[in-house]
Amino acid sequence: MFIALQDFTESLPAALQWLGLILISAIPFVESYFGAFIGVIAGINPVVAIAAAVVGNVVSMAIFVLSAHGVRVAATKNSAPQELSPRKQKLKARFDRYGIAGVSLLGQLVLPSQITSAIIVGFGAPKNKVIFWQVISIVLWGVAFGLLALGGVQLLGPA
Repeated sequence: MFIALQDFTESLPAALQWLGLILISAIPFVESYFGAFIGVIAGINPVVAIAAAVVGNVVSMAIFVLSAHGVRVAATKNSAPQELSPRKQKLKARFDRYGIAGVSLLGQLVLPSQITSAIIVGFGAPKNKVIFWQVISIVLWGVAFGLLALGGVQLLGPA
């Protein structure tokens, strides 16, 4: 799949490759980290690759957060809280333990930022705090993977 995404990015005219990175980085599980990695490997300037990957991931995550918030507001209006499933209880316990910042920064090890952020908002976390910490996480992960790709390209040479 990643080779197909890299081929897609490389097939675009050079002036539009950043747009391709924005699009692929909006996909859950690709996100800023693999988007930046793919962009650097595809030969795009690392700053442009990381920035485009971050933008795509942030826009996608914000759509998920705002949608989840809207659904939560509508679902909880005039209703009593529902009991959580065992799986959601486990997620809620981790959320209670690590807070918005911890889940945002570390949650990408387990789930995409879009899903993690929607779950956090579903638990009742303020949407603006979730967006703030998710943006920080998306930037950090994007920069880290972009730099790893850059180091690999410099060490091994271009693909």
